[in-house]
Amino acid sequence: MLEGKKFLVAGAGGLLGSKLTADLISDHAHVIAVDINLELMKERLVSQGLDTKNRALTCIMLDLNDASSVGALFASISGIDGAVNCSYPRNKRYGSNFFDVSLADFNENVSLHLGSSFLFMQQCAAYFKREQAPFALVNISSIYGVIAPKFEVYDGTPMTMPVEYAAIKSALLHMSKYVASYVGDSGFRSNSVSPGGIFDQQPEQFLEQYKKQTLGKGMLDIEDVIGSIKFLLSDSARYVNGQNIIVDDGFSL
Repeated sequence: MLEGKKFLVAGAGGLLGSKLTADLISDHAHVIAVDINLELMKERLVSQGLDTKNRALTCIMLDLNDASSVGALFASISGIDGAVNCSYPRNKRYGSNFFDVSLADFNENVSLHLGSSFLFMQQCAAYFKREQAPFALVNISSIYGVIAPKFEVYDGTPMTMPVEYAAIKSALLHMSKYVASYVGDSGFRSNSVSPGGIFDQQPEQFLEQYKKQTLGKGMLDIEDVIGSIKFLLSDSARYVNGQNIIVDDGFSL
């Protein structure tokens, strides 16, 4: 379904972005992979079995919070069929407990993540208006953009669910609908995927407590999320617009 198509993947050096890039290329699509850390992105893509000299892969350094650079990228590319924003910009103090979060840090993290997502959506919409060719945008939200945190899964661990994360991911869902409604053209699709927790070497106690809230899977593997993203990028979802697909094995029930 994706063969011969071209996609822009932002945050392609991350856990989800690198795996998605590899999967899209294995489906014979072309990927423009962008990330703020070019060398780390290439290392991650190589770890996924990709040759960074593959003609189906283009790697570009991009700071999604640099408006001029983002605008220049979209002005320079052509023939793309869609884009996925897997980026996760944040400052070094991100992830503090609720009462330890300063207003300055809250504002900075919301600006970094939500602001860059706004810019990405805006530029995708402008690209569609310019090219007038079908375009599929996929935003990555979270189950915690849909429901309140289940703080009990963090008991006995140093982990928490950052308040900035909840604010950002819930706002992303509405922004995704906003841009779909604003463009108002079925040729431009803006949808979201909201995964549950993704396994990334978290403490065993957390993993056990999290699993009890699901129907048996527990934390998701990256592969469990990729299929929904690829569906939304494909022509099979040609009239799916402004929607959110939850992939959480019942965590939100």
